[in-house]
Order: sequence, then C-alpha cells, then structure tokens
Amino acid sequence: MNNIMEYKNYVGTVEFSESDGIFYGKVQGIRSLISYEGTNAAELVADFHGAIDDYLKYCQAEGIAPETAYKGSLNVRFKNRDLHRRAAIYAINHEQSLNSFIEEAVAEKLNFVRG
Repeated sequence: MNNIMEYKNYVGTVEFSESDGIFYGKVQGIRSLISYEGTNAAELVADFHGAIDDYLKYCQAEGIAPETAYKGSLNVRFKNRDLHRRAAIYAINHEQSLNSFIEEAVAEKLNFVRG
C-alpha cells in the first residue's frame, strides 16, 4: 500500500480515520502546516492538489518564497555511538567526508544512481 502522494515536488501522507470515515493527511518536509482530507481516494487527491495550489497562490500573493521540501540538508543522529565512529573511520580511510559516505550509503540502499 502506498501511504504517500506527490504533487509539484511536495510529498503528503495518506491516513484513514475509521471513527470519522475520512482519509486525511499533511504535507511533509516543510514547517508550514498544509493538510487535506476526503471521504474517498478521489476527494483526498483533489483536496491535496488544491491545498498545494492554494499554498503556492498564497505565497505568490504575499511575495514570499514557498518552502522547499527536502532541500538536501539533513542532520543525522546515530543512536549507536559505535556506528557513528565506525562510519567516520570508514569515510576517513576512503578519503571522503562523512556526509559523502552517508549519501553514498543511502543511495546504495535505495538503488539510486547518483548524477
């Protein structure tokens, strides 16, 4: 099951409330709260698209730049200190930064070809 939707480079969640009988969600990766809902999949998608379009129109009317989700900057916290230490040592031994090592590891895990 796919629990996300994408529109105009924004990613939104898909949730269901059994007690209310509605699908709902919110846009991820930005500080602004953009939420949407619908009683079926078509309504949910339409409200998601409408919420994004309204947000972009609002930003344009106010003369502010819309937030960009997933800009490429990330603060990683390791639960395991030894894993952090081993990753840093690996990066040093392979003459790369810890950031580039983590990016490479994520790309490998996702089978993503870097460009």
